[in-house]
Amino acid sequence: MAWDSDGIGFVINVTGKQTLPWCRDSRLEDSDGFHLWLDTRCSPGIHRATQFCHWFLFMPSGGGHGKDQPITALMPINRARQNPKSPPSGSIQVYAKPHPGGYQLSGRIAAAAMTGFDSSQYPRLSLYYAVIDRELGWQTLTLSQEYPVVEDPSLWAEAALITEK
Repeated sequence: MAWDSDGIGFVINVTGKQTLPWCRDSRLEDSDGFHLWLDTRCSPGIHRATQFCHWFLFMPSGGGHGKDQPITALMPINRARQNPKSPPSGSIQVYAKPHPGGYQLSGRIAAAAMTGFDSSQYPRLSLYYAVIDRELGWQTLTLSQEYPVVEDPSLWAEAALITEK
């Protein structure tokens, strides 16, 4: 992952698969892909998401007429006090490249897609991610899905947005 004042980007590489990713535009939360939770205000003491908490989903396929196009979505967080504003069209981008045994996925979330993102005023984020795959299981940043990490921002890691001077 990387960031600048215009947004956040990532690249993941999934290997070791023997089946195609399971991705359905009708069942986004159950689909394979990269799930990223961000709190743009880094509020480690809260247990319920606020309007600054986001759940972004990036899938390697499942979209388009042939269901072979990557998909992005901003998902609602269960039990959230408030939801973030809807992202402007084109502000969440994804690119997928299948390869033998898996796929590479890269994406970018523009600052405009993240309610409250302002690295000069709030140089810390809370975040959690999971690469979810029906064949390979969950690969997470910290805790597993046995904990309520997908809805409790107090369980997310903290990241400092450091700039070179």
